[in-house]
Amino acid sequence: MPTVPPPAQPAAAGHPHGPYTLYDLDALPDEGRRHELADGWLAELPGDLWHDNAADRLRGVLRDAAQRAGADVHVAGGAQDVTTPAGVRKPDVFVVDRDVARTALERRTRTYYGPDLLLAAEVVTPRTASERTDRVGKVAEYAAAGIRHYWLVDLEPRPAVTVLELDGAAYRVRRRARAGETVALDAPFPLAFDPARLSELE
Repeated sequence: MPTVPPPAQPAAAGHPHGPYTLYDLDALPDEGRRHELADGWLAELPGDLWHDNAADRLRGVLRDAAQRAGADVHVAGGAQDVTTPAGVRKPDVFVVDRDVARTALERRTRTYYGPDLLLAAEVVTPRTASERTDRVGKVAEYAAAGIRHYWLVDLEPRPAVTVLELDGAAYRVRRRARAGETVALDAPFPLAFDPARLSELE
């Protein structure tokens, strides 16, 4: 007589087939990798020498410009969480008012909320799953979260920056600049730089 297999058991929430939660995100081992949680799914963020260098360089550009402008802001990114309608994101670079950062430090929280952010920027890693997320998913998601400015940084074939600005419920392109041109803006504070700086090494 043939053996009847036992009935399939439903997967427990979060394991092993999702959906995942903030608890799963926090339980991931700290191995130098970054993960985001969106719509119940965990995604590892790509990173390489050029991506990480560009993010570092952009943070430096923004800090220098904020200091020159006397803007009372904090420039961060990478490790801190930003809550969005889809879940938890980790922008490569973001800017918040210093009072917001100070409050987060006092409360020992690493999480910010969309309206807290004056600017979020993502360095696009081409030919990866995250490229579509940066160019499509996060455009809608960051707009819905109320993040006023969103920058897309491309490194290939040469550095370029696309500046998106919140206009009502959606972003509009405010400026595009390639290496050799100047990104000149007055918000979130006055700044001007050549995207070519983002591929320079210290």
